Amino acid sequence: MYDTLLQLAFPDPADAARYLTPEVRQAEAAFRTAAGSAGQNLRFEQWRLGLGMSLLKLVADLGDQPESRQLVPVLHRALTQSRSPEDIDRHMAREARLFDELYNNLYVNEEGEKLFDLFARTLDADRPELLDAVAAEAVALVPHLDFERDDDED
Repeated sequence: MYDTLLQLAFPDPADAARYLTPEVRQAEAAFRTAAGSAGQNLRFEQWRLGLGMSLLKLVADLGDQPESRQLVPVLHRALTQSRSPEDIDRHMAREARLFDELYNNLYVNEEGEKLFDLFARTLDADRPELLDAVAAEAVALVPHLDFERDDDED
């Protein structure tokens, strides 16, 4: 499901080339391969970041949320440049104001709320099966999202 979600979130070839780097594409597989090793925690966090990045990209495309759009590269950098869970925390802490702005300026609609619920569950997930469940729900949700809707019509 992770691979499918990546493809759904990054359908534009330019975005896919920029964000779907080998580290992103292989995050889930790297976690599963690292089972029982010292690097397993980092691989889990990278998988979680890839999932979160995909969800924020969908939010950005759904409601043209500038804060979501700004956070996609933040999550990408944390995933691709960090060498430990502590590195990931440092990357995220440096951009904490963007997360604050996202939540403070969020224009909420029903579809956006569903994506943000999945994003929050991604951040809370502490087991692989929870990330698998979020990915499956996101993949099932995407075909029902109206990316073409004009919010001025409401």
